Amino acid sequence: MPELPEVETVRRGLQPVMEGAKILVAEARRPDLRFPFQPDFVARLQGQVVTGLGRRAKYLMADLASGDVLLMHLGMSGSFRVIKPDNDASPGEFHYPKGKDSAHDHVLFRMSSGADIVFNDPRRFGYMKVIARNALDDEPLLRDLGPEPLGNAFDAAMLARSCQDKTASLKAALLDQRVVAGLGNIYVCEALHRSHLSPRRIAATLSTKKGEPTDHAKRLVSAIHTVLNDAIKAGGSSLRDHRQTSGELGYFQHSFKVYDREGETCKTPGCGGTVKRFTQNGRSTFWCPKCQK
Repeated sequence: MPELPEVETVRRGLQPVMEGAKILVAEARRPDLRFPFQPDFVARLQGQVVTGLGRRAKYLMADLASGDVLLMHLGMSGSFRVIKPDNDASPGEFHYPKGKDSAHDHVLFRMSSGADIVFNDPRRFGYMKVIARNALDDEPLLRDLGPEPLGNAFDAAMLARSCQDKTASLKAALLDQRVVAGLGNIYVCEALHRSHLSPRRIAATLSTKKGEPTDHAKRLVSAIHTVLNDAIKAGGSSLRDHRQTSGELGYFQHSFKVYDREGETCKTPGCGGTVKRFTQNGRSTFWCPKCQK
């Protein structure tokens, strides 16, 4: 499933053609994705100007002039592509052919910017929902989300407070969207490796008895910032389904230190250990037992 860097990459790709433009035509080409579309889904979108395009955790959020917000989630296989009349892909260098997998083109927005924005989702685990902005605080999909890991409020002190009494593993705590929003399996594995912390470590060890951050917490927050920013610059990670809006693949997977590298030599300078894999909370965990403690 796309994680924060992939969703942020998509947001940046859509922003130039969506933000400030009017939705001239909105089409829902089937009655549902993961969930049924609202009966007034198209009516609340068509003719509306997108005043801003943001991201919250793994959600895209398009602010509309009406006071509504279009909430969009990519699911496991969802992707957006931008098509212009001259077939020039924008932004990006590589064109994603208009007809590819067209049977799975489930939603279309025709924008006054001159672009068609198509949402393609073969597995239909993605979803879209229109919500009144003044109701966002009560929206079940959003109300329990923790802080943004790249936001100003997220620091070692905040992470230490969130983990102070947790007996769960450090990896499980980081995957808890109530602790920090937007992190997934790939980037948690990568951040733990870069901070040299074991995924099996008890989460409470990030905090002193007084609730102050330990050196572990400081290293981990720094690693989270670094790995997310590096991944965004690389356009995210393309393992199976992720594409940028231009059709271009992300390439951060070429920079993985441990993820999907079972049996290979650890890339930590001077370590010489071997990357291992084990199942943790139903997910594959990749780590180096020699340098992650």
